[in-house]
Amino acid sequence: MTDSTDRIKQLVADGARDKVYPGAVWAIGDAAGMKAGATAGVLDPAEPGTPMRPDTVFDVASLTKILAVWSTVGALWEDGALPLDEPLEGFWTEVTGCPLGQVTARQLLTHTAGVPLRAQLKNLYGTDPATIRTGVLHEALHRPPGKAVEYTDRAALILGYLAEHLSGQALDQLAHTRIWQPLGMTRTRFGPLPADLAARCAPTELDEDTGRHLKGGVHDFSARLLGGVCGIAGAFSVLDDLARFLRYMLDPTITPAQPGFGPNWVEESLTVQTGDLDPARGLFWHPAPGTDPADRTYVHYGFTGTGMWLSPKKGTWAVLLTNKLYYTRDRQPLTEIRNHFRELAFS
Repeated sequence: MTDSTDRIKQLVADGARDKVYPGAVWAIGDAAGMKAGATAGVLDPAEPGTPMRPDTVFDVASLTKILAVWSTVGALWEDGALPLDEPLEGFWTEVTGCPLGQVTARQLLTHTAGVPLRAQLKNLYGTDPATIRTGVLHEALHRPPGKAVEYTDRAALILGYLAEHLSGQALDQLAHTRIWQPLGMTRTRFGPLPADLAARCAPTELDEDTGRHLKGGVHDFSARLLGGVCGIAGAFSVLDDLARFLRYMLDPTITPAQPGFGPNWVEESLTVQTGDLDPARGLFWHPAPGTDPADRTYVHYGFTGTGMWLSPKKGTWAVLLTNKLYYTRDRQPLTEIRNHFRELAFS
């Protein structure tokens, strides 16, 4: 592991040097805890004397789909409140008679539901949250369910609405009470962040309205439109909290206070659910690029530059947090680093 650790340190440091991102925080571990980790670069290029720190707060973007939606949907499934393979209209009257009513939760979780590919909430439905919800739930399908794997933010938005409907709680409250609080994830929350946490937050993209980089305000426009809380994005977190989450997925006995989902949900999710369709998908998790699905190394990425990997077969987890969006939306440089990072972490 020592050789791999040194190579990861160099890889991540080179990414900061080459301005793929201002800075990064990473760690590799198992159910017992962290085995290796480090930081690289700076928190904010506008403040070059401020280094990236292990406790830096990151806008985790689409990792929200795992931390808040996948986990709470799993809790509801474990409770017996959410059947995965029953058309939604069978237990959600809000979509009865709508095209979405024929879709199942499993199809949403595998991105095979056929819902429209992009959110585009403001352009389609305006700015009122209630009107947006109605529009999203009543929209025509992009294609018949179960015919293709097509990643779409709408799947998480719809599942977030469904979780709120079944639980009677707002998504941020549900995630806090059922998942984050029991796991001791004390620094994970939806934004916008209060001033003290925003000061420790890695800035993301330049906000053209203010002329400043977003720092403590959620980057994703749809999440901002919905007040910072939705299934698409909006959560902020730190390395230690993500490590707690992944460690629990490997060994649910590590915490005395059990969150809502358990090993059955993890096993169901980290298994290919899409048959012969390509690309292969589990439930919101997908096999890491360049790996054999049989090896069961799964990953989820965030648009701001975040990512977390899990391999039950190897008993290993890994996290790489960056604020690459500070510089560019070009994905390729970070994609190369992510793939190399995964190779070294799970070798």
